Amino acid sequence: MLTVTLVSVMFSACKNEEKTTQSDELVARVDWTAVQDFYLENSKKTLAYLDSLNTSSVSSEAAKIYFIEARKAFKEAEPYASYLKPEVGHQANGPALPRLTDDTQRVLLPIGLQKIEESIYEGGVSENNFKREVELTRGLVQVLHDAIEKRDLNEQRFFIATHQQLMRMVSFGITGFDTPVSGLGLEETKASLQNLITVYGLSVQELVQSKDAALDKKLQKQVTEAINFIGDNPNFETFDRYTFLREYFNPVMRSWVAIRKASGLGEPVLHKPFNFDAPTFFEEDSFNVEYFRAITNRNPSEAKIALGKRLFFDKNLSQAKDMACVTCHNPKLTYTDGLVTNLNNSGNPLKRNSPTLINAIFQRGFFWDGRAETLLAQISGVFTNKEEFNSSVHEFSDEVLKDSTYYEAFKEVFGTRRKWSNDETIKALSAYISTLNGFSSKFDKNIRGEVDTFTASEKLGMNLFMGKALCATCHFMPLTSGTVPPFFTDTEKEVIGVPETAANKHLDDDLGFYFMYTEPIQLGMFKTPTVRNVALTAPYMHNGVYQTLEEVIDFYNKGGGGGLGFDLPHQTLPFDNLDLTDTEQTALIDFLKNLTDVPQETEY
Repeated sequence: MLTVTLVSVMFSACKNEEKTTQSDELVARVDWTAVQDFYLENSKKTLAYLDSLNTSSVSSEAAKIYFIEARKAFKEAEPYASYLKPEVGHQANGPALPRLTDDTQRVLLPIGLQKIEESIYEGGVSENNFKREVELTRGLVQVLHDAIEKRDLNEQRFFIATHQQLMRMVSFGITGFDTPVSGLGLEETKASLQNLITVYGLSVQELVQSKDAALDKKLQKQVTEAINFIGDNPNFETFDRYTFLREYFNPVMRSWVAIRKASGLGEPVLHKPFNFDAPTFFEEDSFNVEYFRAITNRNPSEAKIALGKRLFFDKNLSQAKDMACVTCHNPKLTYTDGLVTNLNNSGNPLKRNSPTLINAIFQRGFFWDGRAETLLAQISGVFTNKEEFNSSVHEFSDEVLKDSTYYEAFKEVFGTRRKWSNDETIKALSAYISTLNGFSSKFDKNIRGEVDTFTASEKLGMNLFMGKALCATCHFMPLTSGTVPPFFTDTEKEVIGVPETAANKHLDDDLGFYFMYTEPIQLGMFKTPTVRNVALTAPYMHNGVYQTLEEVIDFYNKGGGGGLGFDLPHQTLPFDNLDLTDTEQTALIDFLKNLTDVPQETEY
């Protein structure tokens, strides 16, 4: 019996060793060059089609054909190209809007595929200007092509780039952001899904088959079904995004995450905005909070967060001992104050409405005009504002330390006693505020497939939000804010023409971000906020002008300030008006009401 057992053990060990050896051999055989060549081939195709486009008249049918082919090839190369050169990739395929350069503060005319699309499909551009647009766009694509050629693809770059492309399908493809005029977004989403299978086959498929053949078959079946669903429902306005995401895209996403894990390739990635282990983009932990925290305040201890929470409610932080963070951001009011504008430390109205702090950490611009780049800078701005805390960053309120437990808390978090400043206070507050997040609304639970409680009106509302109403081209899914996927390094600011009063007769006189550089394109420009918890955060807009969501939707339906007749040459809304029916407007509001998820807190 002992001999048989030993033989069995030895046989089992040999089999395991053989499997391990086979697996190692397959890992060594993963051909990243083949995938890199695929991306390179398509960047070459993009350049070639742009060259052909440059020889065509802007109004010709040939121009449309070459443009469509150029876009198709670009989307095939985009995952790795834009991973390597995010800013260039965004320029090549970003909104057709003028932009202000960061270094020279010069206004640059829009270029890129979306500007070419606008010229071809809407006209109104001369042949010379059209050729200039094509040539400049070709220059951007050439930069991307050169980057692909020079940087070797490896497993980590591959999986990150693919994850980013999956996000683009959700945020840009099915919403029409990528192709606002031609309406090619659904077709391009089909192509991106097919591209996923192509690069999978060129890379890790054999390895995954050796470890989990069933998973390999599942992914291919799910992708085919997702592609077929789009093919069977090609109309942009009526496309059922709710069903597509819940029943088709999210299963693909779950399988892709499982594929990456099954491959055993790549080290854990902690320096990107995603939690790469989250099975979809709609989980409570889909986003990496550490990525969004300021570098100097990452990985806060529980003690720092707890200290920040105490300080949040303490009026001793202000010079006159009459204001605290909670004054404008009350947990009982969804971390807002419910007022049109809050009152300053003299009891007079401040200029702007107090936004919610929930999910604030995921922004890349703070205050309504986006002037503060980090949450730390935003809190510092409140401290130094003479109308609010009126206290410099270098000061420190000894009134706080009259409570001995505060002294011990500061000592635990920031070290031995010294002359603390408000710098430490601000870091603690930021640490606490960065935890005020919520991604388990009724919408999230339904789109994840945990429950099935969405009504027909709520489904219609979501489809309108991501489709015909074009909300998601500014309030990007899944954060529903202006923080731009998939890199999340910038939060968009828009000119929408908010009126002075709800009568919609006169433009509000708040200049917004214009104060920073006094450039006309930024006149009346404000940050795009999240619409999560929007049902509980009235009044709305930077000046609190609207009391109801019905008023807000009516404003957009009429075409924003431009539609109301205001002189707004640089309005950035991607439409003149929406032509939403009463039923559609109601459905949109029904959907928005299901984005509610408020972290539970108790006030001190």
